[in-house]
Amino acid sequence: MNEARLEDMQSMLKSQSAAYIAEGVVTAETRIDRLDRTINILVQHKDELCEAMRADFGHRSVDQSMFTDIAGSIGPLKHSRKHLRGWMKSEKRKVEFPLNVLGAKARVEYQPLGVVGMISPWNFPVQLTFAPLAGVLSAGNRCMIKPSEFTPETSEVMKNLFAKYFDEMEIAVFTGGAQVGANFSKLAFDHLLFTGATSVAKHVMRAASENLVPVTLELGGKSPVVVGRSADVQKTTDAIMAGKLLNAGQICLAPDYVMVPEESLDEFVASSERSVSKMFPTLLDNDDYTSVINSRHYDRLNAYLEDAREKGATVHSVNPAGEDFSQQPTYKIPPTLIINPDDDMKVMQDEIFGPLLPVKTYKDIQDSHDYINERDRPLGLYYFGSDSTEERQLLDHTTSGGVTVNDVIMHITQEDLPFGGVGPSGMGAYHGHDGFKTFSHTRSVYTQSKINVADLAGLRPPYGEKLKRTLKTQIGS
Repeated sequence: MNEARLEDMQSMLKSQSAAYIAEGVVTAETRIDRLDRTINILVQHKDELCEAMRADFGHRSVDQSMFTDIAGSIGPLKHSRKHLRGWMKSEKRKVEFPLNVLGAKARVEYQPLGVVGMISPWNFPVQLTFAPLAGVLSAGNRCMIKPSEFTPETSEVMKNLFAKYFDEMEIAVFTGGAQVGANFSKLAFDHLLFTGATSVAKHVMRAASENLVPVTLELGGKSPVVVGRSADVQKTTDAIMAGKLLNAGQICLAPDYVMVPEESLDEFVASSERSVSKMFPTLLDNDDYTSVINSRHYDRLNAYLEDAREKGATVHSVNPAGEDFSQQPTYKIPPTLIINPDDDMKVMQDEIFGPLLPVKTYKDIQDSHDYINERDRPLGLYYFGSDSTEERQLLDHTTSGGVTVNDVIMHITQEDLPFGGVGPSGMGAYHGHDGFKTFSHTRSVYTQSKINVADLAGLRPPYGEKLKRTLKTQIGS
């Protein structure tokens, strides 16, 4: 992979900005054409992209890649294509009395920002590059992309495909390692979207601040699951384990720990075993079960398990076929439950990003609220149960980026819902109309009445009785 140079990225940004200004109005037809070309990349080269992801992971389920990265990108792009004409229309706004009756008008127009920078991650390298383009392109922007160095095959394929379907004045891709990413963050974009770890986001935001570049940060955190006493345990574990093991848990929205009633712990563990066995009767040679991305993360996850064992936790491996994971060509880890871990364990301090699931118990549902509120606000929050009062209490007394009820992760799949975090789990949101607005400048336009309002109201010096009457009307006696 060729390392992009800072001066080349600066030159490209300058060129794209100049091209944007020269273009003037970015018509709906131009935006639709760009979205169509983006969709065509995915449709025409889906197999090549999925194979690249499989190679980068050592093993990644191709079927999973097809629905998470290929279909999961085409859906948002088509949604934006369908609605962008309506989104582009100016919005009439109210004018304050008495200007409204005197013929003044107000509206809001949505302008492209110009050039948007995007730093995309390795866990869903295609989806988290292509899906944000739905908002970026529908809003009329140009884009510079820095994909992850941890998925070099996929990054190189994407770079070549964008170069084939787009002029580099529209979309340009720059590959390389951490230094390239650091240099990319320093560029004076009109907006910067970063998806990745909270620890890295702090450096990205600091670099962007040097040029006062507005940022959207899509991060992560420890997304909790609260299982109510009214929940159907088997349906609950089917959903939780499916979400936890999708992409081997390498998802920013993966359930990071579960809180269950103390009397339901044994039932929850047994039900989780059944759920895993149904989906993955074997693991090592199962094409549906994805590998951890690399040795660094494999070692990190195993260190979490060793730390939990040393500190007294019950570590329960769910291995339906009793396979030996010590000798394997990839970095697969079996689904593992960590029962009632202490808060001083690393697995309860860091975002897991792997197929490990801590399970904690509570006596009173309020205990789960308190536990969640004592920690950083998560990207996702999940509740299982049929008690609407209990559900409402959880929603009212906790804060999270988004919520799914009686499932996990699914709120991200709804294009008409904004996706984003809060606090350490993120800043800003996109998807659908919200993505269009995130990557647009909301411009206020006021048209003055033909009547000389300033003279009528005495708003210009020398001030006198007209102004006093105007102020009396506004302030009151």
